Amino acid sequence: MTPKVYLAGPEVFLPDAVEVGRRKVAICARYGLAGLFPLDLDGPAVAPTSSAIFQACCAAMREADAVIANLTPFRGVGADPGTAFELGYMLAFGRPVFGYTNDPLAHLERVRSGFGPLRTERGQFFAADGYAVENFELFDNLMLAEALLAHGGTGVFTPAAPARSDPGRDLGTFERCVSHAAAALRDGSWGEARPKTFP
Repeated sequence: MTPKVYLAGPEVFLPDAVEVGRRKVAICARYGLAGLFPLDLDGPAVAPTSSAIFQACCAAMREADAVIANLTPFRGVGADPGTAFELGYMLAFGRPVFGYTNDPLAHLERVRSGFGPLRTERGQFFAADGYAVENFELFDNLMLAEALLAHGGTGVFTPAAPARSDPGRDLGTFERCVSHAAAALRDGSWGEARPKTFP
């Protein structure tokens, strides 16, 4: 049976989102996976209301065997909040979670580039907005990074350098993540890093 993977990410907001979704689904198929792209769920049966879209996406996630989440920063220094929710939703069901980002910078560097110079106080970094900044050398908030390590068998997939083209449409790192997910779902290696009990 072909494993189903829910494709979470902010590319649903692109003007050519349907085409980008088709490309992602085609890449999944090449690796023996059935990609479930959120906009494919919004057919005539789904009313264009926030509640109906939410219910359709949750139903698709419950049907999926795993999630592949695009955690590239979206309208800020961190991942799209809807995508972060979807990753957590799948994690709560005990499903494997895989993720990638087209931004290779660590979270601390993203904050520095977005908010200006950081100050330190007793070894803690603070941004110009007055809030402390995590410094664990992770790509984003520790909850996202640790979820991928605990329930995906690996961390986040990143490019060696920032995407030269539009990061919303660059699927090179996505394909590396799909390749790993397909192999991990086949041999069950995604579970090797899982804690014995859910935290």
